[in-house]
Amino acid sequence: MLDLKSLDLLREAAARLDQGFAHLPVFDADADMDALRTVLMDAAERMRDNYPYPHPLYAGQMLKPPHAVARLAYMLALYFNPNNHALDGGRASSAMEKEAVAQIAAMFGWTTHLGHLTSGGTVANLEALWIAGRVAPGKTILASAQAHYTHSRISDVLGIPFEPIPTDARAKMDMNALEDRLKRGGVGAVVATMGTTAVGAVDPLGDILTLRDKYGFRVHADAAYGGYFTLADNLGAETRAAFDRLIDADSIAIDPHKHGLQPYGCGCILFRDPAVGRYYNHDSPYTYFTSDELHLGEISLECSRAGAAAVALWTTMRLYPLARGGAFAAMLSRCRAAACRLYGKLQADSRFLVGIAPELDIIYFAPKRESASAVDAASRALFAAAAEHDLHLALATLPVELLRPHWDIVWDAPKTAVLRSVLMKPEHLDWIDSIYAVLDKLA
Repeated sequence: MLDLKSLDLLREAAARLDQGFAHLPVFDADADMDALRTVLMDAAERMRDNYPYPHPLYAGQMLKPPHAVARLAYMLALYFNPNNHALDGGRASSAMEKEAVAQIAAMFGWTTHLGHLTSGGTVANLEALWIAGRVAPGKTILASAQAHYTHSRISDVLGIPFEPIPTDARAKMDMNALEDRLKRGGVGAVVATMGTTAVGAVDPLGDILTLRDKYGFRVHADAAYGGYFTLADNLGAETRAAFDRLIDADSIAIDPHKHGLQPYGCGCILFRDPAVGRYYNHDSPYTYFTSDELHLGEISLECSRAGAAAVALWTTMRLYPLARGGAFAAMLSRCRAAACRLYGKLQADSRFLVGIAPELDIIYFAPKRESASAVDAASRALFAAAAEHDLHLALATLPVELLRPHWDIVWDAPKTAVLRSVLMKPEHLDWIDSIYAVLDKLA
């Protein structure tokens, strides 16, 4: 399961890398191999205290194992431990980052852009909201009530006003509520969530862009989770239409460490207009002393960043180009197909309550009970029982407003726990029968 055979490739690649520096005087760091073995075995033993995240029977949180090629490239780069803040600290890895980011931008239809990798989606979103605050100082940021909590937190850190917009029964931003707020003025940016982390809902980006033309504000697409699904060939028509409008957003955040097969942390921020780079302007000559080229640190709020992340991403995209109809796109289509298949099985089973049909690869469901409080208790019990049978799901607490239109039960509580499953491994499609068998047994 841990793909130990791939380590032979790492030895071969490391030898190739070493040949490039064979002209230097011999230098070999001292290492007590017995001591290294002892502590490494201790670490392996401690790491056994984990859920089996790489296995298809782990269908809980957003934890996708990096592809072997990403792991190997990352480990290879660690021999140099490059820092992509400046070209002088990561010459090869900085060039690889620029190429990789350009390919991600091209996936959304952008031929010109400003962007770079980040340590994750939080920092990517932070940079987008920071630019929004610089472009329209003092104006409010809007996002749906189902948007990731990072947006309200980031706005607070940046000192920018933030307001949530209610969602409809499908967990999408309510367009009537949005326009009502826009009419009052003072809005600098609207965040469109392209795949909520709770239920995988995709905001109606086309409608938001239409309102932008009417009221004037920036549109930031938080595609940290769902962005790569723009390549999938089995999205619903409404979802497909929303992803096709990403080309018109002002900025996009996407996380290669979610569906991009990368190790943590690897996020990415993209701006459609390169002119926003003027807001990053700074002067740090002691860092940039051997090159006149643009440094990634000059267009980033982060300073030191792992160049190994760029090497891993670049290498992965050499093996799996970001093209519709390609092998990588097929993986994403399999993830959504897996979610649709499990959703269909549960929908046909009278012992379960199901939520909205999956737009991406996330579903939520619960054992059928008469009241919200009973659903909560039953969901928690099934979560624990499934884990005893090596099926690992997740729990999510959802508000009544999101569930009431779909479930005919007594609402004796303002929210209830439900089971949530993220089927983000392509292999999940082959394991749906096994997953459902456990749920069938325990229901």
